[in-house]
Amino acid sequence: MRQTVAEPEVHEVADGVFAYVQPDGGWCLNNAGLVVSESGALLVDTAATEARARRLKDTVSRIGGGPPRLVVNTHHHSDHTFGNFVFAPDSLILAQERCREEMSASGFGLCGLFPGVEWGDLALALPEATYQDRLTVHLGELRVELIHPPVPAHTTNDTVVWVPERGVLFTGDVVMSGVTPFCLMGSIDGSLRALEWLRTLGATVVVAGHGRVAGPEVLDEAEAYLRWVRKVAAEGVRAGLPPLLAAKEADLGGFGALRDSERLTANLHRAYAEQLGGAPGVPLDVLDIFQEMVAFHGGPLTCHA
Repeated sequence: MRQTVAEPEVHEVADGVFAYVQPDGGWCLNNAGLVVSESGALLVDTAATEARARRLKDTVSRIGGGPPRLVVNTHHHSDHTFGNFVFAPDSLILAQERCREEMSASGFGLCGLFPGVEWGDLALALPEATYQDRLTVHLGELRVELIHPPVPAHTTNDTVVWVPERGVLFTGDVVMSGVTPFCLMGSIDGSLRALEWLRTLGATVVVAGHGRVAGPEVLDEAEAYLRWVRKVAAEGVRAGLPPLLAAKEADLGGFGALRDSERLTANLHRAYAEQLGGAPGVPLDVLDIFQEMVAFHGGPLTCHA
């Protein structure tokens, strides 16, 4: 029997700026964002399944008075992009240039990792416009900055969406809120550098890619976890422990309260690679590491999408 999960929540976090939060924020339950002005709306990310994307579109149309002019994908992961097709061709889809490449390469691979999800009748809708480092979007008088972090973090193609006049930062999955960070396709060291850089923006509201709406303190929470992962990795490398065993032996302490703790295994694989001199973002064996997360979890990963 399919477990019932909480309804999406919409929070107006600043004038004309909304967070669309999908509890419980775990696997494939991402957040989206909406920026509305007199000249139209910009949507930050879509959703994983057809049903969830259509519900998001209904909400966006109600708040924004119609489909958004623009949709921004914060990175290539499918929980943030599978719903693009629901908004195209009415909305122009934007992303960092590598995001389009990675989306095309990964296709519908996520569906095989979570076969129990009712994905719907999906169609791949790639970003139609891309940028390299930074792009400014003007929604009437309101300025929205799309910024590619200077180093790989959650992935190699992250975008954060910054609304400076409102003090609101949409981080994508560079930051999680009450949810375990996930750096398998990015970098532990790079994520720490990205967090330091994000602080310089001076956001007062942070809408993470998953989990609750927060303030800038969520950057500190992410940093504490990632520094702990790097410490566990250094000890594991010295002891000759494989990442899965190091993860099982680690004392999660307060980090055990973060959702999806099995991601520690994947994060240690990335941290080990960096400890041993691997470049940030260098590809790792995602499918094998996913199975190690299943082993850590003790069965199929929990996904309520």
